[in-house]
Amino acid sequence: MSRRRHSDENDGGQAHKRRRTSEPIEIEDRLESLICRVGEKSTSSLESNLEGLAGVLEADLPNYKNKILRILCAVARLLPEKLTVYTTLVGLLNARNYNFGGEFVEAMIRQLKETLKNNLYSEAVYLVRFLSDLVNCHVIAAPSMVAMFENFVSVTQEEDVPQVRSDWFVYVVLSCLPWVGKELYEKKDVEMDRLLSQIEGYLKGRVKTHVPMLQVWTADKPHPQEEYLDCLWAQIQKLKKDRWQERHILRPYIAFDSVLCEALQHNLPPFTPPGHMPDAQYPMPRVVFRMFDYTDAPEGPVMPGSHSVERFVIEENLHCIIKTHWKERKTCAAQLLSYPGKNKIPLNYHIVEVIFGELFQLPAPPHIDVMYTTLLIELCKLQPGSLPQVLAQATEMLYMRLDTMNTTCIDRLINWFSHHLSNFQFRWSWDDWSDCLTVDLEKPKPKFVKEVLEKCMRLSYHQRIVDIVPPTFSALIPAEPIFNYKYEDESASSLPGYAVSITVGNAIKNRASNEEILTILKEVPNPNQEDDDDEGESFNPLKIDVFLQTLLHLAAKSFSHSFSALGKFHEILKTLTDSDEGKLHILKVVYEVWRNHPQMIAVLVDKMIRTQIVDCAAVANWLFSQDMAHEFTRLFIWEILHSTIRKMDKHVQKIQQELEEAKDKLEKQQHKRRDSGDDEDMDKASEDEEGQLEEQIERLQEKVESAQSEQKNLFLVIFQRFIMLLTEHLVRCETGSVDISTPWYKNCIERLQQIFLMHHVTIQQYMGTLENLLFTAELDHHILAVYQQFCALQL
Repeated sequence: MSRRRHSDENDGGQAHKRRRTSEPIEIEDRLESLICRVGEKSTSSLESNLEGLAGVLEADLPNYKNKILRILCAVARLLPEKLTVYTTLVGLLNARNYNFGGEFVEAMIRQLKETLKNNLYSEAVYLVRFLSDLVNCHVIAAPSMVAMFENFVSVTQEEDVPQVRSDWFVYVVLSCLPWVGKELYEKKDVEMDRLLSQIEGYLKGRVKTHVPMLQVWTADKPHPQEEYLDCLWAQIQKLKKDRWQERHILRPYIAFDSVLCEALQHNLPPFTPPGHMPDAQYPMPRVVFRMFDYTDAPEGPVMPGSHSVERFVIEENLHCIIKTHWKERKTCAAQLLSYPGKNKIPLNYHIVEVIFGELFQLPAPPHIDVMYTTLLIELCKLQPGSLPQVLAQATEMLYMRLDTMNTTCIDRLINWFSHHLSNFQFRWSWDDWSDCLTVDLEKPKPKFVKEVLEKCMRLSYHQRIVDIVPPTFSALIPAEPIFNYKYEDESASSLPGYAVSITVGNAIKNRASNEEILTILKEVPNPNQEDDDDEGESFNPLKIDVFLQTLLHLAAKSFSHSFSALGKFHEILKTLTDSDEGKLHILKVVYEVWRNHPQMIAVLVDKMIRTQIVDCAAVANWLFSQDMAHEFTRLFIWEILHSTIRKMDKHVQKIQQELEEAKDKLEKQQHKRRDSGDDEDMDKASEDEEGQLEEQIERLQEKVESAQSEQKNLFLVIFQRFIMLLTEHLVRCETGSVDISTPWYKNCIERLQQIFLMHHVTIQQYMGTLENLLFTAELDHHILAVYQQFCALQL
C-alpha cells in the first residue's frame, strides 16, 4: 500500500519500477481471463480457439506453470457446464507436455481429497466427472478410472454408515457414465458389468421411507415423482441398452482425435474414499421434479423422455449454469438461453422446469427464493415472444395440480406468483380460474388464489387488488387492512375499560411518564378477581386490552409508528406481561386489532420477540390456541412460526459463538503466560485476566444451557400441539366413520413435515427427547409415519 502511494507521489524512476513488478500479475490475470472465457461467443470456432489457447499456455508453462495448474483445477470445480471444453484443453496440453499432464492429474486428486474432507460434495462430483472425461481425451488410462469407480462402489459394503454416504458414492459413478461409459465399456466391459450389477444390488436394498416427504406432488400422474438414484439408474440402463450412444454432450475433443490418440496416458494414483466421520454432512436425497413431457411442447424439437440420458445431461448442465451465475441474474438468464445445442431441444420448457424444480426442492431450494423470481423475469425480458407463454402454461399446470401439491411448495408458489405478477401490472386471466369459486373455500385452489391476492396486496394496495380481480372473486379478495379499535366511539361506552382507555389515550398524547400511565391502569377492574379478593396483583387481561389497544390505535399509521410505540412503552408492556397468561393475552390483542392486516401482525410479533416482551414458546402456544383455530391454515400463521423458530436458533448460535470466542481467548492467554517465562508481575496480571475469563466462560456456559433448554421446550410445545390436534381429528373421524383426508388434515400433516424439514439441523440435536416423550410407538401411525420419514432422511 505504502509503495503504491510513494510511486504515485514520485513520478521518476519509481513508475518504471512499479510497471516491471506488476507485469507478471498482468500476465497472470490475462491467462485467467483467457482460460475462463474460452468457449464463449467468438467469431472463430471453438476448436481453433482451444488450439490457440493450448499454444499460448504451452509457451507460458516454464514461467507460470503453478498459476496455470491452479486456474485449471479451479475451473474444473467451479465451471462444470464447460467441462468438455476444459478436458479438451488439458488433453491438448498433455499431448504437448506429458509432465504437465501428470502434475495436473495429481493436483486434481489432491483437490478431490480436500473437497471431500471439507464436505463440498457437489464440487467433488464435478471433479470426478472431469477426471472421467479426461479418459476420452487420452490423459487418463481407462483401467485406472474403472479402479477408482470400483473403490467408490465398495463404500456400499461398509457397515454402520449412513445410507446417504453410500448413495453419494454410487451417484458419482452413475453420473459420470453419460460422459465416459462408452470408452470404459470398450476397454473394460467385464469389470464395468460387474460394477453395474453391484450398484443394482445396492439400489434394490435401499431404504426409501423418506421419499413421500420430499415429493412435490403426492400423485404420480401425469408424471412419476421418482427418487433421484432410481431415476438416474433407469437413464443409465437405457443408455447401456442404446450401446452408450448419447447425442447431447458437446465433445470438442473428437476434432483433435488424431493428436490426442498419440498422447501418453497417466494412471490415476490409487484413491481410497476417506472413511466416514461423525460430523460429515452428506447431500440429502432428492426427488426428481417432472412437469413437462413431449406432449406439452407441441411445436419444434421433441423433449427427451424422462428416462433418456439426454434429459439428465440437459438438466444437469442447466443446474450448473444457475449454480455458477445465480448472483448475476442478467448473466444467468443470458447463459441459460445461449445453451449449446439449444436448437435440438425445446430449451424454454427445460429452463422453466429446471427453475421450478429448484424452487420446489425439499427441504430447501439451493438458492434464495427471490433469485428464481428475478431470473424468470429476466428470461421473460430476453425472450418476450416465447418464454412468457411457456411460463403461463407452467403456472396453469401448477394450478390444476394444486390438490396433490405439497403445502410447502404451494407456499413458495404463492410467493413466486404474487411477486411475478407485481412486475407485470398484476395482469392475469383470472376468469380461467373461476372453477375455484364453486368449491369449499378451504380447498387448495380457492385457498391459493386468496393467499396470492393477499400477497399481491402487500406489494401494492387494497383498492388495486379490488380493481384487477373480477367482481365474482369478491369472496377471495382480502379484507381492507384497517385497525379494529374496540373503544373507537361512544357506542363502546358500555364496555368495561372504556373510560380508562380515553384517559390512557390522553396521557400518551400528553407524553405522560410510565409511572403515571401505570397508576391510571391500576383503576382497571380485574375480571379474573372477585370484589372481596385481596390477593393483590394477579394477571389482568383488561389492563392489557385497554393499554395495548389504545397504544396501537394511536400508532396505527405505519410500521415505524408501531415499532416506536412498542419501544417507548417497553417497560409498561414488560410489567403487564409478567406471567405466561399475560404474554398469551398480549398476542391475542395484537391479533384482535390487526386481524385484517396479517403483515402487521407478523412484524409486531417479530418485534415483541426481539424486545423480549413475549417469548418464543408463548408465540407457539398462541398460534396453536383455540382462538386462532379458524386461521390455522393461513400462510401468515406459518410464516410467524418459522420466523420464531429461526429467531430462537440465532439466539442459541450467538451465545455459543460468544462462548467459543471466550474459550479461544483463554487458551491464547494461557499460551502467552507459558511463553512469558518468570516475569512475576506479568504472571499476576495474566492470572487475574484468566480468572475473569473463566468466570465469563462459566456464565456463558450457563446461558448456552438455558437457551438450549428453551429451544428444546419450544420444539416440545410445537410437536405436542401438532400431536394433540391431529389425534383429536383422527379420533373424531374414526368415531363418525368419516374419511380422515380433509383439506385441513392434509394441510396440518404437511405443516408438521415442513417443521421437520425446514429445521432439520436443529431438531436432530433433540431427537432422543422427542422419541422418548412424544413420538413413541403408541402414537397413531399416520403421525408417527412423518417422524419415521424424517429419521430416514438422516440414514
